[in-house]
Amino acid sequence: MSQLPKKARALLKSVFGYEDFRPGQAEIIAAVLAGEGVLAIMPTGSGKSMCYQLPALVDERLTVVVSPLIALMRDQVRQMRACGVSAATLNSMNDAQENDEARRALRSGELRLLFVSPERLFAPGVLDTLARAGARRLAIDEAHCVSEWGHDFRPEYRDLGAAAEALGAQVVGLTATADKATRADIAKRLFKTDPHVFLHSFDRPNLALNFVAKDQPRRQLTRFLDKHRGESGIVYCSSRDATEKLAEFFAEQGHQTICYHARLDQAVRNRNQDRFLQEDGIIAVATIAFGMGVNKPDVRFVAHADMPSSVESYYQEIGRAGRDGLPADTLTLYGLDDMAFRRRQIDQKDVDDERKRVEHDRFSALAMLCETPVCRRQTLLAYFDEESPPCGRCDICLQQVKIYDGTVDAQKALSAAMRTGQRFGANYLAEILIGAATEAVRRNGHETIKTFGVGKDRTKQEWSGIIRQLFAARAFASTEHGGFMLTPKGEDILFGRAQISLRLDALAPRERRKEAPRGEKLDAADDRVLAALKRKRLELAREAGLPAFMIFPDRTLIEMASRRPATLAEMRMVQGVGEHKLSQYGEVFLEALQEALR
Repeated sequence: MSQLPKKARALLKSVFGYEDFRPGQAEIIAAVLAGEGVLAIMPTGSGKSMCYQLPALVDERLTVVVSPLIALMRDQVRQMRACGVSAATLNSMNDAQENDEARRALRSGELRLLFVSPERLFAPGVLDTLARAGARRLAIDEAHCVSEWGHDFRPEYRDLGAAAEALGAQVVGLTATADKATRADIAKRLFKTDPHVFLHSFDRPNLALNFVAKDQPRRQLTRFLDKHRGESGIVYCSSRDATEKLAEFFAEQGHQTICYHARLDQAVRNRNQDRFLQEDGIIAVATIAFGMGVNKPDVRFVAHADMPSSVESYYQEIGRAGRDGLPADTLTLYGLDDMAFRRRQIDQKDVDDERKRVEHDRFSALAMLCETPVCRRQTLLAYFDEESPPCGRCDICLQQVKIYDGTVDAQKALSAAMRTGQRFGANYLAEILIGAATEAVRRNGHETIKTFGVGKDRTKQEWSGIIRQLFAARAFASTEHGGFMLTPKGEDILFGRAQISLRLDALAPRERRKEAPRGEKLDAADDRVLAALKRKRLELAREAGLPAFMIFPDRTLIEMASRRPATLAEMRMVQGVGEHKLSQYGEVFLEALQEALR
């Protein structure tokens, strides 16, 4: 085991203001400083960036950081400079002055962190320039982008191993989400020899996980957002049109919203993202184009208006909440239409059968997470080959969900599909089961089949819940035209060769659910002080053109409000207050505290 130099711990406090490392950071940083090839898989919010930032300061050498998004790179540069660290980026959004400053810092040897996109890294002359500047470490953020098995594969990442070889550089790969196949592919593509792999817990205990079957989604989302008024959060949608409509709807409900999707004008996207970063209490209604480039630690909730595409995507997207370690909330709405849509997306992809099989398996894991009868956290962590006791905070744990032997109900639904030719959707099958002689049913002559009305003991909504669970369990598959057909598993259940358990509560959505505790609150006096500190932070952020958290994150302000330092020496002891920020903002916040306490 590599030893961590004392200098590393001293710089952690003096530059970043932290007394100690987060779990897993110290051993990774020690291995990086020892010159090992490192692949680190750490959950979002666990401090991956510190694993390449601190080594650059300890050994006072240039580290080149490859990142997929320009917005994220520019954000990280501003954050490093706010801590007094020499950092720069080379990207297509730089003006001539920014590029000149970056090149000057490279030539002088003062630059510690240079952020580049993979495309810019391979631009003519860049590798030679970096070699002359003494770059001996290549840190690859979002390393899952290297792998074709990753959920966000980017072809331009393929040659990063060759770039490291050309520089003679140590490789440090970091990502929050990589299953076994993806990890093996990353190791093969980036490293000449087997890297030291650090696989840390995927558990994010500060996140409350909640899934609800869709039933009037706008009302469900409104109830969720009303619990979080005045807090920053993200609502993900599957389409650009939905983001605009929902952002407008939530604004009409009195929320401060911004809209973000790829078809918006670039200037509008930048303005909206900056507002989300700089102000408190903004809700971003967005497609998945938003998020990877947003390094905001105090996002208090993430909601999905539609199902994500995989467990990996879900995990990464909810990981944008609670990066400061404070309690955060999540909600995922899902439905049968979502499931069928995602299945069709996979089937229509121009990839080979093996790739489709893998993607179907990954989506099945997400569908099962939606319908699981056991603790959400246990189910999620099991996907990443990790065991966990029940969390006690997710909706399943709080509701004490009950399961029942659903084999007979499943046989009725499967029989209805079989007897109607395996070409109709859930709504039609539910009508057959409850015995609703609609015009369509009569036109097809299905009011005479044996299964018609066999499920009169349940409501149409309950049958829709049963069919959705069967689809999630892959007893049903969707046809090209949206109908349902039996899979081999479905045939086994229908003909008595297999049984299936179903969730009783999932047959129809509940209007009211128990909620996870939000964690300890400040007392009323501290709340007032915290509000004053946030106002001062916003004022300073606007003056400097910085995101508010780059002045100080919420966690630091909460500690200030609680500890109430009266001198610079006491302020220095607050987590997140390094020497550079102490000199910049210490007196200002001491004065703000004194005014708030009068």
